Amino acid sequence: MELSDARKKIEELDEGILKLIAERTDLAGTVLELKKAEGKGIDDKEQNHVVLNRAIDLATELNLDTGSIKQIFEILIRMNIERQHELSGEGNLP
Repeated sequence: MELSDARKKIEELDEGILKLIAERTDLAGTVLELKKAEGKGIDDKEQNHVVLNRAIDLATELNLDTGSIKQIFEILIRMNIERQHELSGEGNLP
């Protein structure tokens, strides 16, 4: 494999990661409606904890840096919370 081939593969993987992040964020509207129906608030700290633990456990299995994975998932959770606030009319996003 050439360096250019490896970089092309990384580019393709990055695109896939970004598409998955967009798909995850798009679910914020569905999650918001389901939370409303169940009488739950936007920031569900218990669920956030579950998501972080699941990510850390999988990172451990995959031999990834759990500290970095935790930071990535904290950002993903924050993005979804911000999106839910935006969709509910409470956000600061355009």
